[in-house]
Amino acid sequence: MTSLITYSRTVLPRALMQRTILLIILWLLAMISLPISKWIWGPAARPLALTMGVALQTAAVFSVLAQAWGWRRALRTFFIVGSLSLLVEMVGSATGFPFGGYAYTGELQPQVGHVPLLIPLAWFMMLPTAWAVAARWRRRWLFVPLSALALTAWDLMLDPQMVAWNLWQWDNPVGFFGIPWSNYAGWLLTAALLTLLARPRPLPVRPLLVIYTLTWFLETFGLIFFWGLAGPGLVGGGVMGFFVWLGWWSHLKTAVPSERRSLRQIMHAAVSKPE
Repeated sequence: MTSLITYSRTVLPRALMQRTILLIILWLLAMISLPISKWIWGPAARPLALTMGVALQTAAVFSVLAQAWGWRRALRTFFIVGSLSLLVEMVGSATGFPFGGYAYTGELQPQVGHVPLLIPLAWFMMLPTAWAVAARWRRRWLFVPLSALALTAWDLMLDPQMVAWNLWQWDNPVGFFGIPWSNYAGWLLTAALLTLLARPRPLPVRPLLVIYTLTWFLETFGLIFFWGLAGPGLVGGGVMGFFVWLGWWSHLKTAVPSERRSLRQIMHAAVSKPE
């Protein structure tokens, strides 16, 4: 059976790997459709296109984890990250801790406790990919802070974009392109807490790194060329790009020779006939 060799040496069944690749392709198409939908139907179509993109990326990440860990552990991780991030967001939007004072608008529906249900999905779709960036240090104290930093780097682009789209607003819009620095301290704290509770090991590093890298490219390219947010795109893209490099460098450095294959070879192996 053809397989995708991951950092943890987990063999992913060919059919399930093909499903993951399909989900990633559909997610990419949904993200590409964001500017197109705005041009055709206007800003009103943006929440639906965004919801589709988050749902598909969440499904892709869940598929990767389910293949590597099994459905039970993947569901457990989904529940931990999803439920606790929702709780943190509910407390945060009500009290201002740990992110600072902010509130969600009514653009994204449905909501629970004034928090869109899409938000905990967004935490889950990116946190495992941040774990993959720090996977080399998974047995050291550096794993948790590096994972938190890799996730927070994404928010350097995400938060300015979502505020510009009126999905949430800050009480005191100062700091990093109108985003309070307290927000990023809250992200670091929340990501570290979720990582400690989820205890994610071993990790299917390579496919998660692919998703992290694609997210970096889409966010950076989109902010600079489509959404008129060149500042966050350049700064956030540079910071997140460092973690893209760190993740691939550390993965390829520790991988055995048989694992050092290009993405093209991986995709070809995933869809080729069984040997």
